[in-house]
Amino acid sequence: MSMRNHSLPGRHITNCQMRLYMSFRQTETPTVAAAKAGLSTASAYRIEQDPRLPSQKKAPRGRRRRDPLVAVWDSEVVPLLKSKPGLRPVAIFDEVRRRYPEIGVGVRRTLERHIRSWRALNGAARDVIFRQEHPPGRLELSDFTDMGDHRISIAGVPIDHRLYHFRWEHAHVVLGGESFVALAEEFSKRRAPLQHRSDSPSAAFRNLDTQTQQDQTRRYEALCAHYRMEPTRNNRGLAHENGSIESAHGHLKRAIEDALFLRGSRDFDTLEAYRRFVDEVVGRRNARNRRRLDLERPVLQTLPTHRTTDYEETIVTVTSTSGFTLKKVFYSVPSRLIGHRLRVRLYDDRLECFLGATALITLRRGRPHSSGKHGHVIDYRHVIHSLRRQTDGSAQSGLS
Repeated sequence: MSMRNHSLPGRHITNCQMRLYMSFRQTETPTVAAAKAGLSTASAYRIEQDPRLPSQKKAPRGRRRRDPLVAVWDSEVVPLLKSKPGLRPVAIFDEVRRRYPEIGVGVRRTLERHIRSWRALNGAARDVIFRQEHPPGRLELSDFTDMGDHRISIAGVPIDHRLYHFRWEHAHVVLGGESFVALAEEFSKRRAPLQHRSDSPSAAFRNLDTQTQQDQTRRYEALCAHYRMEPTRNNRGLAHENGSIESAHGHLKRAIEDALFLRGSRDFDTLEAYRRFVDEVVGRRNARNRRRLDLERPVLQTLPTHRTTDYEETIVTVTSTSGFTLKKVFYSVPSRLIGHRLRVRLYDDRLECFLGATALITLRRGRPHSSGKHGHVIDYRHVIHSLRRQTDGSAQSGLS
């Protein structure tokens, strides 16, 4: 029940007036304190008998209409909440309506409010996320993100690719799948923070056997050591720990999608043209975040004098077919190399072939087919002379 102010008929005493009265009352009589607070003497004596604030005397408002879920709440909804703690409210609503078709669709929001209140009082404990502050230059996040939904093509040929995305902010087009080579190559292009965080298991090591995973892990730790970074990873299964980079993936990919719509085409003449397009999108985003980036740059570590190995190296033998097979892709080379052993450096987008210490040839990197069949990177100039001889020989045999 609210308290009327007899000095001002029709006006109720407010919490502010009552607090003011209680303040004056510490040194004044009730009559004087009431006058200073704008209250009547009768109101002052009522306050002396009941010092609660007006807001504390209001009775809680009851329901204005009958609860539409009263018939099913205890018998149907609560047992579902207890037996299936992770069940979504919309699923509970659909199940209740299936059992009781007479319940209208308009009570869904009422059910959701009831469930929210019940879980606040009776639900299980939830994971707590402890907010952290990241001072400039301390931590860098990076991860691969798939670009298959954007339907990019080069000269009319769809490309299977990903972006290797650094949180502050850089993105590089990576052909094929996730790879340690792509990770190592990008590390060499920017000054390093104190820590680098990747997903767990690291995106570069997925789908590998145990021995290969261990080898790649050692290579990753050596890579971070070379750049004086502490390698860290997210805990398995805790997606929110990588939320800073996953959220950034979404923002960047939406910006690229918008730019593709404005461009009017998803086809690019060359891979370099597409990479320039991505760099321009990233550059515009960096321009908006220039102030934060300016805080990062001065405190980053300088790059080492020498780059670490950002490629895989292997030895191959050129067969009589004037080529070799590497990672399920056949590459052609000049026929004069048949029988020789070549040292091949495997990068994300190219192969560099050496005979001893002599650089011989650079080949475009190919990818196996998604069906599992071998891919091919053939330069007709490597075999055209043999084809001519065979064609000429066949022609002469026919004439004779």
